[in-house]
Amino acid sequence: MSINMGLSDAQREAMAKAVTAVLADTYALYFKTHVYHWNITGPRFHDLHILFETQYNELWMATDVIAERIRALDVVAPRSYAEMTEAAAIKSGGEATEANDMLRDLLKGHETVVATIRKALALAAEHGDEATADILTPRLTEHEKSAWMLRSTVG
Repeated sequence: MSINMGLSDAQREAMAKAVTAVLADTYALYFKTHVYHWNITGPRFHDLHILFETQYNELWMATDVIAERIRALDVVAPRSYAEMTEAAAIKSGGEATEANDMLRDLLKGHETVVATIRKALALAAEHGDEATADILTPRLTEHEKSAWMLRSTVG
């Protein structure tokens, strides 16, 4: 079936690839944040356990909205961990064992997603894809806020 959304097939494919990168980074950061939530120890356990839970829940909810944008562009969203891993700039493993190292690792992850979103937003502006921009702009705001909170929490 022909699609007439004001974007050419090539533009839709390019946007879907950019949004897939955002989804993959978000998913990897979700997983890493959840791993740190499970494995945090020490005197700051309670506060960081709650902070990480808040952040991984927010990330999890975002994955659905992002994946649905890929589908709205009439492209299949990633169907495997391998596809997600291939598209992600963030590696999902949470190797840090100390609280401040976890915080720094998650901060780096949020900064990476910010960069990925900014690239996708630039492409959306180039293609006149306001719908994708409308989904990604609040994501950018959320990742910048999360990065600020993590940066402020590092001891």
